[in-house]
Amino acid sequence: MNRSISRIGLPMLALAMGGLGFYHVNRESQALPPTAPPEYPARSPFVNSVAASGLVEARTENIAIGAALSGLVLEVYVPSDRVGTHVVAGQPLFRVDDRHLKAQLRVAEAQLAMAESRLAKLQQQPRPEELPPSLAKVKAAAANVASTEDQYDRAKRLVERETLAREEYVTRKWAYDAAVHELARAQADYDLLKAGAWKPDIDVAKAAVAEARSQIEQARTEIARATVVAPVDGVVLQVNVRAGERVSDRDTKALMVLGDIGTYHVRVDIDERDIARFRPGAPAKAFPRGATDHDVTMQFVRVEPYVVPKKSLTGDNTERVDTRVLQVLYAVDRADRPVYVGQQLDVFIDVSAMGTDSVSDSNAAMQRK
Repeated sequence: MNRSISRIGLPMLALAMGGLGFYHVNRESQALPPTAPPEYPARSPFVNSVAASGLVEARTENIAIGAALSGLVLEVYVPSDRVGTHVVAGQPLFRVDDRHLKAQLRVAEAQLAMAESRLAKLQQQPRPEELPPSLAKVKAAAANVASTEDQYDRAKRLVERETLAREEYVTRKWAYDAAVHELARAQADYDLLKAGAWKPDIDVAKAAVAEARSQIEQARTEIARATVVAPVDGVVLQVNVRAGERVSDRDTKALMVLGDIGTYHVRVDIDERDIARFRPGAPAKAFPRGATDHDVTMQFVRVEPYVVPKKSLTGDNTERVDTRVLQVLYAVDRADRPVYVGQQLDVFIDVSAMGTDSVSDSNAAMQRK
């Protein structure tokens, strides 16, 4: 009895389990109903077009502001909480520590004052009160010459009469010669003092003044370089510097990003395979990512006639692909559609006319052959 139940029950149980497994597998393998994408991709509004990617930038391009001097940042005049502030050319943005430069300026100013005083002293020579004493020495020497000359003349006559010793005559003669030389020296000293400073000495003093002024100008230039100012009128797009941070010429990240966004430019990268189909001035439309139902009208600005390696749009300049692109700039009206600097756009450029011309040229070339 038990054997008959086992022979019938076990196969039935196995058949039931197999059916249950088949039902479960069949249920789980059913296809899910199709769902609509969150956003349909952009489609070209032109019959014949070139598709490209564009990146929004300022009209002046995105200017990466750096510091001319290395050092500690003392003040940030446009902090991060004021991003979007409009600045004019020459307006201070932030200031690097310049206290040591101001100390050097004070030293240079003191050196200039000393050099100018030395020059003025030379130019005002001789002092009026120095001439009378020197002239008095000349007159005293002349009187001494006259006295010794009289004694010498008397001694000469007495020696001829042999009434004066030869030794006394020689003594008076040398006294007269010494008085003559003393007068000549006194006269030379007076003439030198009256002539004033020597021209080469004045030239050296003037050169010292010029050098001191140059040092002051250099110090002022360095102080001016410590304050970073806006190079153009524009809007502060990003601030990456804070008071108390140290900056140097080795910084790879822009301390500030500035640009004129009165008009946006879109930098379009045209693949090198599509360059032959593109013509300057071709109309184009752009579609923001995530808003493909609204197009953005663009006006042609210029072509940058240098094909460059394509950059990855991750923001890292070291990431490149093996594709070269021609960069074309289009202008975007801010009132047409709100866009932002750095935003990616899907761009379509109309090349219909270019394609017709190319076909006609090709047919004509084949007929000539």
